[in-house]
Amino acid sequence: MKERVCQLAEQAAIDHGLELVHAEVAGPDNRPIVRVFIDKPGGVTHRDCSEVSEQLGTTLDVEDFIHAAYTLEVSSPGLERGLYRPADYERFAGSAAKIKSRDPVGGQRNFRGRIVGIDGDQVVFDDQTSGRVRVPFAGIVKGNLEIDVEREFRLAREREELDRHLLKNKRR
Repeated sequence: MKERVCQLAEQAAIDHGLELVHAEVAGPDNRPIVRVFIDKPGGVTHRDCSEVSEQLGTTLDVEDFIHAAYTLEVSSPGLERGLYRPADYERFAGSAAKIKSRDPVGGQRNFRGRIVGIDGDQVVFDDQTSGRVRVPFAGIVKGNLEIDVEREFRLAREREELDRHLLKNKRR
């Protein structure tokens, strides 16, 4: 069921010019929850979510392979977006993230730091505690971006200062 949901969600996202970040089926068999995360450069809108939800919901109802009443949730991946594929770790190289591995790597299973990238079947990661580590992708239980709040505030201050400077020069 999950595989078919992913195929249909991928098609609905593509039809609306969006990227399917992740799709999952959770909850009990008698009341499953179908969760779909979509994205696009600049972020998704409420309308994007609504359109994908409408198309996917109609398709799921027509194909009728979920044999129970289900809840469909379509949303953006959020600021601390999940990392599900090796390509995600390559795409977000340099970004702050958290990773949890199934098996310990150097005696550690939880990592927090910056993504370096992918090397073969391993995620290369600069961990705040252990330094550079290589975590087998197949052993990652959970990975997600982590918002660096201090960096975001610093960038916002820099943008505000630039805006003030541009406005001041425009008035001259």
